[in-house]
Amino acid sequence: MQIDAVITWVDSSDEVWRNKINQYLEKKIDWNNKKDSTRYNSINEIEISITSILKFATFIKNIYVVTDNQIPNNFFELKKRAIDLGVNLELIDHKILFKGYEEYLPVFNSQTIETMLYRIPNLSEHFVYFNDDFFLIRETSPDDFFKDSYPLIRGKWKEYDENIWYKKVVNSRKRKRIFCHRYTKEDTAKLLGFGKYFNIHHTPYPLRKSTIQNFFEENPKLLESNIKHRFRHKDQFLLQSLANHLEIKNGTCTLTKKLSLFYTHKYGWSKIFKKMYKADLKKEKVLFLCLQSLETVSKRKLRFLLRWIDKKLDSNFANEI
Repeated sequence: MQIDAVITWVDSSDEVWRNKINQYLEKKIDWNNKKDSTRYNSINEIEISITSILKFATFIKNIYVVTDNQIPNNFFELKKRAIDLGVNLELIDHKILFKGYEEYLPVFNSQTIETMLYRIPNLSEHFVYFNDDFFLIRETSPDDFFKDSYPLIRGKWKEYDENIWYKKVVNSRKRKRIFCHRYTKEDTAKLLGFGKYFNIHHTPYPLRKSTIQNFFEENPKLLESNIKHRFRHKDQFLLQSLANHLEIKNGTCTLTKKLSLFYTHKYGWSKIFKKMYKADLKKEKVLFLCLQSLETVSKRKLRFLLRWIDKKLDSNFANEI
């Protein structure tokens, strides 16, 4: 079983890209305002993500980085390192994914882009999808992603908000107005006829190309309805959740509540220390790390976090800050 890795990435410091996105926004992004720009900013996490895959997922043979005509810092050094390890590291432009659907480009919407990942040329049947702030922090094996060639899906079953009385009261009006990942996951499960939804978290997503491809061949209008949105929209479904619920429906997956995850988007010292301590315990077997909005962290805390990562990856990211 060959397994590939796919990472979506954007360099929001690129002036060309900044000008491009603002052409399509009614309310322009003020790139000097952190509140406006935080969702798009980064500290080149993509380099950490690739480095972690090369070190801790040695069974991966192809790493595809999906971009909009951009190249990550140190990409060619990373590519050389990958070649030395027998790994193909390749950039995949949006134009390749959207061949035949060019009218929907440019796109600034992760959900639209994720819908098209299965169209990467030569992508293996089994692949693991990473956001660019997903990292590995321990040695992994294929069994951490696929069991008997079927996806190992991490998360738990949850009731729809509309079936929980107090959430129904609190969220009914809010739901109509905004995009929200939770609502998107709920709506995706409903699309396939589920009475509740399997809630996934910020861990790498094991996927099978044929599951996605077969569904869209049978439902081409659903594909087009999901990719027509240049920016996130409340009517979209979530590709990862769609694939997971298809596998559940077909009985072709294994479900586990064990996330094996160190996740945070809040960076108080006590929270950082507590999560690091747990992640370092061998008995916990924490495999995955997701640090959201790292660009909002103070330089002192960022160096501290990166030094901890450097010890695991034998890297020097902290020295680059």
